[in-house]
Order: sequence, then C-alpha cells, then structure tokens
Amino acid sequence: MKKITLIFGTRPEAIKMCPLVSEARSRGDFDVKVCITGQHRQMLDQVLDVFDIRPDHDLSIMQMGQTLFDIQQRVMDGLKELFEKERPDIALVHGDTTTSFAAALTAFYLGIPVGHVEAGLRTYNIRSPFPEEFNRQAVDSISDFLFAPTGVSRDNLLRENKNADRIYVTGNTVIDALKTTVRPDYSHPHLDWASDSRLVLLTAHRRENLGEKMRGMFSAIRRVVDENPDIKVIYPVHLNPLVRDSAAQELAGCDRIRLIEPLDVLAFHNFMAASYMVLTDSGGIQEEAPSLGKPVLVLRDTTERPEGVAAGTLKLVGTDPGDIYREFSELLRNQEKYNAMSRAVNPYGDGFASKRIVDILEREL
Repeated sequence: MKKITLIFGTRPEAIKMCPLVSEARSRGDFDVKVCITGQHRQMLDQVLDVFDIRPDHDLSIMQMGQTLFDIQQRVMDGLKELFEKERPDIALVHGDTTTSFAAALTAFYLGIPVGHVEAGLRTYNIRSPFPEEFNRQAVDSISDFLFAPTGVSRDNLLRENKNADRIYVTGNTVIDALKTTVRPDYSHPHLDWASDSRLVLLTAHRRENLGEKMRGMFSAIRRVVDENPDIKVIYPVHLNPLVRDSAAQELAGCDRIRLIEPLDVLAFHNFMAASYMVLTDSGGIQEEAPSLGKPVLVLRDTTERPEGVAAGTLKLVGTDPGDIYREFSELLRNQEKYNAMSRAVNPYGDGFASKRIVDILEREL
C-alpha cells in the first residue's frame, strides 16, 4: 500500500486540500496521512471541522509575531523528523504558501517525490504577490507531479520546460469544496441584515497591500457605499492587526458596512453565494466566486488567474483608489456589464478535480 502524506497549514490550503484528503481516503488503496503545520491556527481548525478531517500530525508552529523565516525553519525542522520516520511515497503540497515551499523543499532534500496541487499559476512578477509568486515557482521546479488546474497553467509549465509527461490538467479542487459547503437552506443574522440590499462581500489582507495602499482602497469603497444607498458591505476582517487598523480608520462608522470577525469556510462560502458581487485581493476567491455566478473585482495589480479575466468572470482593477471607485461604481449601475460577468463560464473546473488527481496517483505510483 502506497503512503501519501498531505501537508498544509493555512485556511486557503485546507479548503482546497480537504476534498483531496476525503477522496484519497475513500479509495482504500493508500495509506493516507495528513500533516498540518498550523501556519494559521484558528482559521485552519475551522476548515478541518467543516470537512470532518482529523490530522494525523500537527506541527503547531504558529507563534505571535511569526516571520517568514520562523515559519520556514519550524516547518522544515518538524517535517524532517516526520518524513525520516514515515518515508511516504509522495508528499502532496498545495499552491504557494510558505508551508508549501518549506514542505516541498524538505521532501526534495530527503528524496521524497513531491506532488504540487494547483501548479503552474504565474504572474511572473516575483514581488507580486509576495512571497507567493516565488513559492509557487520554486515548488514547481522540484515537483515530480504537477497538477495544473487549467490549460493556461499547463502552458506556463510547458514554456518553462517542465516535463510534459508529469503535467496533468485536473481542474481546481476548490470547486469540489463548494459541493460540500454551499447549502440552499443556509441562514445567518448578517445575511438577514443585508437582505433588503445588494450585498457586496469584501476581503482584503495581502501583505503587499498593507498600509497606505490598503487605506486608499478602503476609502474608495467607502465613497461608493456613501453614494449608493441600495448596497451593503460585509467585510470579515483578517486577524492581522495592520489590516484591522486600516479597516477601522476607513470603514468603521457607516451603518451599511459591517466589519465582522473572520468566517469559517461554511459561512464564508454561503455569504459569497448570497452576495451580489465580491471585491477581493484574495487568490482562491477568484476561483470560487465565478462558480457561484458572482462577478469579482480584484483589488490587486497582478493576478495569477488570468483565465478568469479572459472568461469575463474577473476584472483586475488594481489598488489605485480612483480606479477602484470607477470600476466599482460602473459595475453597480451597468446591468448589462454585470450580467455578462455573472453569466460567464467558470474556467476553473467541474467539481471532480480531486477524483482526477487520485486517479493519476493510483495509476502512476
């Protein structure tokens, strides 16, 4: 029986890896182990609870004030001991986090094959998003199995001379996750509060947007809210104190903006399903929202998900307050443009990515 170890440590990773854990464990052909690093603690545990996943190993690395140096060192130290003891036949990592990079590098040093779920995403700007663009390129360079979510991702890998025989287009596992989380009978007091308005769901947390840039983004959003009495905004504010300070300075005090605590994945996906549109600097939401028919304005200067832009489900609006104000206002008043975005075909898959990945592992390991 082949040994598979899946390693993840943040909420976004967990959302996309839990369906894969469930699929692998359902087959009976693998000895499946889950190792969480705890790079995010509370938010990670919430996702595990929703998917009823109990990790086999918990490195529990999170500390107050942790840096990228701290995360990488503690992940590598913990995984070295674990990998040397268990010697898995493959280590599966996801995406672009410091956990993923450190786990892949540790496996590579120990001669353990690496499978990269969500391989091939690129901005080709090593500083944006930071450090994620470096992480994903580095993980792809040492991976033995490259599970690309789309043809665009595959083509990026081929241009970089990755082995074509090791690239597999699977769709994105986040679409699989939505089949578990989105529920037609879901209710919540915050959604009741917004039921008489067009609900705008906001998320913002990127490291490169912190400080003055984020305050400018928020000021543009506040201006649009003030001018449009038929909209309400819900913003689950990231735990980062710098994000919270900016949100409090620019968004607090408006009776049509609610700053709330972070939502677990079940609540967040259902809030997204109930929304009119989404404003975000997140990566995964750019894939999730289009599958629910929700237009997305991306508050970033670059995106590693150009498929959504090409398909018309996403609009890259940048971080300039004037651009955000203009694009947000336009989408609210131009029904034709809104309909075109909401009805565009989701390019990120059909909800069977996890099955395809496990099928490949059954065949190839």
